[in-house]
Amino acid sequence: MTVYLVGAGPGDPGLLTVRGAEVLARADVVVYDRLSVASLLDLAPPTAERVSVGKSPGHKSMEQDEINALLLERGREGRTVVRLKGGDPFVFARGGEEARALADAGVPFEVVPGVTSAVAVPAYAGVPLTYRGLSTSFTVVTGHEDPWAATETDWEAVARVGGTVVILMGVATRGAIAERLMAGGLAPGTPVAAVTWGTRPDQTSVRTTLAELGRTEVEAPATIVVGEVAGLDIRWFESRPLLGRRVVVTRARAQASELAARLHELGADTIEVPVIEVRPAGDGGAALRAAAARAGEYDWVVFTSANAVERFVPLLRDARDLGAARVAAIGPGTAEALRRLALVADLVPEEFVAEALVEAFPPGPGRVLLPRAAAARGVLPEGLRAKGWEVDVVEAYRTEPVPQSEERLVAARRADAITFTSSSTVTNFLAAAGRDAVPPIVACIGPVTAETARSCGLAVDVVAGVHTIDGLVDAVVVALRT
Repeated sequence: MTVYLVGAGPGDPGLLTVRGAEVLARADVVVYDRLSVASLLDLAPPTAERVSVGKSPGHKSMEQDEINALLLERGREGRTVVRLKGGDPFVFARGGEEARALADAGVPFEVVPGVTSAVAVPAYAGVPLTYRGLSTSFTVVTGHEDPWAATETDWEAVARVGGTVVILMGVATRGAIAERLMAGGLAPGTPVAAVTWGTRPDQTSVRTTLAELGRTEVEAPATIVVGEVAGLDIRWFESRPLLGRRVVVTRARAQASELAARLHELGADTIEVPVIEVRPAGDGGAALRAAAARAGEYDWVVFTSANAVERFVPLLRDARDLGAARVAAIGPGTAEALRRLALVADLVPEEFVAEALVEAFPPGPGRVLLPRAAAARGVLPEGLRAKGWEVDVVEAYRTEPVPQSEERLVAARRADAITFTSSSTVTNFLAAAGRDAVPPIVACIGPVTAETARSCGLAVDVVAGVHTIDGLVDAVVVALRT
């Protein structure tokens, strides 16, 4: 049994340390507060108990003594407990008190440091804490209104130290702090940068001066940087084209990461609503295994999705099982899935739809094996038969709808855009959430998906010019910047 005090970082889930991710992956219990990033909870096993102890709308935060008791109770049960805390657990996060309680009770624990907002947030705002000729040091101080912190801090002495001053939890007391820093010798015109929700997609920065700080509107939680470096504006994070935008990703959970990651890199807050789940074929894969065993008898094996590739190719002993059969892929995503398994597609059409693949296909006669989803359009097999080919269609997998929580659907309704990557994502999202839950901008990966959306009564705003994940992302950027 071990209790891990894990720093979750200031907001960007990518700032979680490798060690933090390791212990989360095997947690039995996760105890988290409001400043922890919700998506980090997905790193814990689905069976892990999740306990919120932070303040949230309509709910009071748990007292520190109660949190300590909870950690002791769960730790003594012999379970792996992760206490997930914003920033670093030992920097103004009361992790020291929790560690002391565990140590006094003889409960084993480990501290996993996190990236503190004092350093990360200014960096994301383009404010270096030290800079040649401007600052050779920085001081981190809490501005919390509790008597043990802001009131008793010798702010005049902090001012005399020089360098950069970083103030955490100081929004409510910023006016008084500014007055005392000026009393300590800092000039009224000293630059100030206040960054709210730093490192998150809704990060906002306000630039002002020390004299104006008390009258400048700043929302909590904010990191306030005081000093000449705050006059620098080496902006990068807030220059991202999708910063502050919320985009719904409807792909299956196992496949959503690529699209979500690309959108996140451009600044978007992604809301994952995985409306489909990829499941094994209805016969348990028996027909697919039989088809793979005789793959060398065919002239072509045609793949219309990465899912089909990932289920069929591992059934081959190696590429020799294909014999003289050539391989076709409907698009670059499917071709890339083949490359990952050491196969190169002989044919990829210029347009990534079934109609284009039929047009690019050579005339028959011959035999074609088509492993694909259980429910798929008949365009491809019918088109190939019309060109003289004998086509064997084999079920490689099936997609099933996934129940959605009301919390996810509420978040989806508040988004700016929604992405659909297949017809099944359209129909399943509408079945789960209804048309009223569809955000203002609808983006589809290709014309087939767009046609399904329109047939369901949706107005499609953008269709990716290139029917790939990158093409879809590019289309979303254009739509949300217009």
